[in-house]
Parts: sequence; C-alpha cells; structure tokens
Amino acid sequence: MNLHFYFDVVCPFAYLASTQVEELAKETGASLHWEPTLLGGLFNHISAPQNVNATRSANRQAIGARDLRRRAQVFDVPLNSPFAHPQRTVSAMRLVTGAPVALRADVTKALYEAYWVNGEDIGDRATIDRVARRFDIDPDIIDTQSTKDALRAKTAEAAEYGMFGVPTYRVEDKIWWGVDRQHFVREALGGGSSFIQPAQKKRVKRAKLTFFHDFSSPFSYLASTQIQRVALEHDAELEWRPILLGALFNTIGTDNVPLFSMSQAKRLHLGQDMQDWARWWGVPLNFPKAFPLRTVSPLRVALQNPATTPAIYRAAWVEDRNIGDPEILIAVLNDAGFDGPSLLEGCQAPQIKAQLRANTEAAINAGACGVPTFLVNDEHLFWGQDRLDQVATALDGWLPVE
Repeated sequence: MNLHFYFDVVCPFAYLASTQVEELAKETGASLHWEPTLLGGLFNHISAPQNVNATRSANRQAIGARDLRRRAQVFDVPLNSPFAHPQRTVSAMRLVTGAPVALRADVTKALYEAYWVNGEDIGDRATIDRVARRFDIDPDIIDTQSTKDALRAKTAEAAEYGMFGVPTYRVEDKIWWGVDRQHFVREALGGGSSFIQPAQKKRVKRAKLTFFHDFSSPFSYLASTQIQRVALEHDAELEWRPILLGALFNTIGTDNVPLFSMSQAKRLHLGQDMQDWARWWGVPLNFPKAFPLRTVSPLRVALQNPATTPAIYRAAWVEDRNIGDPEILIAVLNDAGFDGPSLLEGCQAPQIKAQLRANTEAAINAGACGVPTFLVNDEHLFWGQDRLDQVATALDGWLPVE
C-alpha cells in the first residue's frame, strides 16, 4: 500500500512526524511518498488565518507548547526552538519539491535539522544554498517556474483531499491529521494497533488522577468510557470533576462552540476523528441533533450523585436524548434507576452551584483550555482523550516535560 506524508518544514509537529514516518512505512511494508505542501498556501485554500496559533487562547498556546516538548521526549528526538518562528519556508519547500524524488526525504530531513535542531534561519538563501549543494542540487532550481508550479499543484492536491494542516497522512482517499494519529495510519496499513510509549520511571506512591469533564463534549464522552479503566489498571485515585465548559471558554477567550468557527475541512475531519476513536475504544457514538447541548443541570446532577454520570453521557452521545431539556433529563435519570425529580430539584442548591463554579475555576487555574482535561498528581496537565496513553504512563511514574 502507499503512504503519502504531507508536510511543511515550518511545522514542528510535522518535524516530529518526519522522524517516525519511515519506520512506520517499514513496519507496515508501505511505499512512502513525501509530499511537500506549502502550509500558508493550504491556509489560503481553506480561508484560515496564516498563524493559527496566534488566534488561540494563552492556555491553548501553553498546552500546545508543552505537548510539543512532551512528544519530542516520547520520540527521544532533539527539538530546539529557532531564533524566530514562524519563518517563511517557500524557498525551502521549493527546494524539496525540485529535488530528485530519490533525494526528497534526505533534503527534507536536512531542512528540518537546520530549522528545529540547529535553530537556523530557513528563510535565508544562504541556508537553502548550503543544503542544496550538500546533495549536489543546483540551488537555482527553486527559482524555476516548473518547481513553483509543482509546489502549488501539490498544495492544491492537499486541499482537494480535505486537508487543513500538516502533518497529514493519506492512505488511498482517507486522511489523518497530526503526529498523534500514527496508530490509526498503522492500523489502516495493516500494522499493529499500538501507541509509542514514553520511557517509564518507577512510581514511588499511588497516583491521583483528576478528570475535568463536561457532557457537552463528544471527546469528553469518549474519555468517560475509558477513564475508570485507566485508573484501575494503574492503581490511581480517580476524582471526577464536572466543569462548565462555556464558562471556561468565556474566561480564557475561546469561541463558545469552537466547532462552528472551524473550516469545513477541519469540521469534516473532526467528525471522522470522533468515529475513529469510538471504534478504537469499542464504544458507540451518535452525534446529538440538539448540539450544542445545554449542560448546566446535568452537571449539577452529576455533582450531587457522580454515579449518574455514565447514564447522562450515554443518553446524550449514544441515545441522542436532549439532556438540556428538564423533562428528558428526569426521564433519563428515572430510566437509570435514580430519583430524577429530586436530583433536578437539588440543582438549585447554593452549595451545588458553588461547587460547579469552583470546579470550573480550578480547571482554569490549572491551565485547562477545554475538556477532557486530566491532572496527574495535581501537577501534570493533559488535554484530550487522545492523550490517555500519556496519562496512563504518567500514573506509572513517567515525568513529562513541563
């Protein structure tokens, strides 16, 4: 099978992916194709801002930077921030495009090393010339019309496949975005279903795992189906902490429903990603017609009786029941064997309202940018159910980069 790897040297996550993709292809017997893609041009195709990170909240930027360092730690590869970022990579990507196909991987790795290991100015023509001559390539190839046209065509191809960023992997017509989706790619290529695990350290005491969640999020639902298992398997003390996601977003400056502000390509891929993860975990997932869900009362119910949490998640994300409707919420609770009217009445208790506010403030203060968010030993923060592998290893004593 063919594995197509779309990248731009400006992206640090694409750099990290580039250090793993050859082994991925070798392991699965796939034919690897390096596909240079001008990220700025791709953003133009989908009408996205040129510097996506600059539009994110401070919490989101901090989590992204931390996640980048941790991923480099897991892969055990060097990562040094360049003197300026982002840099213009048009010339670099033209060099990759114009290079002989047999040299494309080596040229790409040399450029990544210059940018993300040595911290050089990849936009400087002298840097481009040096890398080109290292492989006996005429540096002037970047100025030819054929090279320019080829890079534009490859970027347009990426947009036509529905891509909105890098790194993106393609197997036939299906795409996966992100260095953290390699396990899906491996599976599609007929390889094993596994994650790359960080080196572990011996745990010295029982770990504590705090789980910040809101019924409004499909990824929070997915995490809810696995979090108890993870805690049990790693002998961790689990604390469920419902929070009001909308209040968190308002505080840190994020759109109240981020899905609505995404490009069409990203929304489509997000839908695929949800289903990929549901299949991976072996759980059902049906996106509710009533989305976005109003979850203040369900969250207050869960605070009164945490045992109601699975039933509420199942009602919203499996049975497509509008848990924001008081009558439906009562029916959900009654059907699950709880006293629905009493729990709904208890939502008005001052101490319950105060606890939901306190939980939300705790998540904000911890640095959360969304849900699900996990806190290991009140110190190590992880965002996203796709980080449960790292959460599990941290519970066993791994000390992630902070």
